[in-house]
Amino acid sequence: MSNFEIVTRENFSDLTYLLEVHHPLMAKAAKPGQFVIVMLSEHGERIPLTIADFDREKGTITLVIQAIGKTTRQMQQECQVGTSLYALVGPMGIPSPISHAKKVICVGGGLGVAPIFPQARGFKEAGAYVIGVVGFRNKDLVFWEDKFRAVCDEFIICTDDGSAGIKGMVTAGILQAIDKHPDIDEVVAIGPPIMMKGCAEATRPFKIKTMVSLNPVMVDGTGMCGGCRVKIGDTVKFACVDGPDFDGHLVDFDDLMTRLKRYTKEERMALDHWEKEKGCRLQKAVDKTIAATDLR
Repeated sequence: MSNFEIVTRENFSDLTYLLEVHHPLMAKAAKPGQFVIVMLSEHGERIPLTIADFDREKGTITLVIQAIGKTTRQMQQECQVGTSLYALVGPMGIPSPISHAKKVICVGGGLGVAPIFPQARGFKEAGAYVIGVVGFRNKDLVFWEDKFRAVCDEFIICTDDGSAGIKGMVTAGILQAIDKHPDIDEVVAIGPPIMMKGCAEATRPFKIKTMVSLNPVMVDGTGMCGGCRVKIGDTVKFACVDGPDFDGHLVDFDDLMTRLKRYTKEERMALDHWEKEKGCRLQKAVDKTIAATDLR
């Protein structure tokens, strides 16, 4: 029986949810930018999840998850306060370097908003002037605004429909910050590949150092499977052991996005199979209830 108990559960939207897991040793060791490998059950899938936050005093780590695939949807249903994860390995990956930048923009888009928070906090603790830029589809999906404002000197919210903050993608927020602060030393961005590519292209003309956190297909997290290889300039790196942070101006995002689609068919099959099994179990439970009622 594992001791990786879920002590807090919070739903941000129909798809996005937060799990705070009790793991004192990991909370003590975790640093911004690192990730964990999670297994929900003994025969479950191994999935990598970025550490969105950690609390050394409480002995917990926080994961913010989007229910898209089979395992993340199953976790959304089964992971409640008081339940436990079967396995939780980490922290893995090279911690994000908190440089000596005096002025930095920390950018998070969608699910990338959560893992950019510890980086923003790390830069603030290092004495930097921190500008937070986060992007959501609409105001109903905004989360952690108070947490960001507590560690950011300036905070810019971008929404696709303009229902909160400024209307537009996070690149609009980046350009607004650069226009106001031409002395930006560094930009750090986390989010979907297409978003990070946009951030890198937005900063390229200004020659501002831009770091991104990559999310390729990953199995073992030790560099042995080779699934997480990415093209960085003229070299091939493994995101799990060489990253996940890389120079955004050197990343081959087109190759990354192509590789992310590699197992789309298998992922769809796994989800369909799980949903079918879930439906069968539910029907059996209904039939059993009806039978018991008939006997009475």
